[in-house]
Amino acid sequence: MQTTTMNITKMTSLVAFFCICFIITVASMNGLVIAERVFKVGDVFGWQEPGQNSSSLYAQWATRNRFQVGDSLSFDYKNDSVIEVDKWGYYHCDASKHIVAFNNGNRVFKLDKSGLFYYISGTPSHCKNGQRLLVEVMGLHHHSPPFIAAPPGYLAPSPQLSSGVSVSGTLGSLSMALMATLIALLWSLA
Repeated sequence: MQTTTMNITKMTSLVAFFCICFIITVASMNGLVIAERVFKVGDVFGWQEPGQNSSSLYAQWATRNRFQVGDSLSFDYKNDSVIEVDKWGYYHCDASKHIVAFNNGNRVFKLDKSGLFYYISGTPSHCKNGQRLLVEVMGLHHHSPPFIAAPPGYLAPSPQLSSGVSVSGTLGSLSMALMATLIALLWSLA
């Protein structure tokens, strides 16, 4: 009788321990979720050809902001266009092999994956004068310093991203580990 009571007490303690660990895990994972944000490109300046002394406007804007997967870029413009291009198109102001192009005055791009995104004006002279944007979108656990864009007119390839390793866990994997621990502890009681 005393052994049965002792086993029930141990089992109750283990179940309570598991529940506490699970609640802590869920709470900590929820704390890592970052709300999706919408960034207005260029802030109050919007998306337009910069003046002669402002050719690095968009490069500076991009370095002041930190973009995560799930965020969006809002381009607000008049009598112009916004074109998503590859790296070559960005550095050479070439929209001939564009990914998408819009000229409706307002466009929102959802940043749905990590990596580099390149945008240019469809007017080549505007692009060459600095109306181009390069943003680095980071995953939730990415900790590299912000990307610094090359100065306007620089035609060399862009710098490489950090080769650091990012380690992350998911709620499912943590829950499975806790469940396996509970089962192993219950098995030892038998």
